[in-house]
Amino acid sequence: MAAGDSKIVDERFYLPNAKGGGVLRREIWVDRRGHVVRYNFAYINHLIFAGDNGRVVGYDSGHGYHHRHYKGKVASVKFESLDQIEALFQGEWMRLAKEFKHAQD
Repeated sequence: MAAGDSKIVDERFYLPNAKGGGVLRREIWVDRRGHVVRYNFAYINHLIFAGDNGRVVGYDSGHGYHHRHYKGKVASVKFESLDQIEALFQGEWMRLAKEFKHAQD
């Protein structure tokens, strides 16, 4: 990130146990012109995965490239748009939380 970049989104959503539990983390940084220069989306649930600080799945652009975290493994992803990445993340965390919830019932 460069001087003048700023974080415009810094959110944590705590999911109830009825939805699988855990925390959703959403962060977005932009440059002075309003272009996204960095993002981080993470689903954290220590009951599903204890490694990687509990990050079950996540997408971010740290370390200079777009990548996906899944239970401790990291792989690059094709970036088309922030909306595309966020949609991938949304679908994955919802599926994983639902699977975990059903396994607990």
